[in-house]
Amino acid sequence: MWRLNPRAHEAFSHIGLWAPLLLGGVCLACGATAFGFLTRKRWAYWLGVALIVANLAGDLVNTVFGIEARAVYGVPIVALLLWYLTSRGVRAYFQGTARGAA
Repeated sequence: MWRLNPRAHEAFSHIGLWAPLLLGGVCLACGATAFGFLTRKRWAYWLGVALIVANLAGDLVNTVFGIEARAVYGVPIVALLLWYLTSRGVRAYFQGTARGAA
């Protein structure tokens, strides 16, 4: 994995013990969101949107400051995912669980 992105390996090496804890937290958040999406939970919708917004922010920072040139490809992809998640149909799908079946 580190051969694909040696700069990430270097950055995570500087973080030390916090790196696996950070990545473990992200893994748990993504897993919880996936489970919540499958079970149609309203909290998962908002957690998913928050994770996508955080990803978009990271891609924008990396693109603007030239930290990672490939991040420019992530911006439109993440924007499309965010557009889809905020579309009327997806919001309505999760709206049905807002009352009573949370």
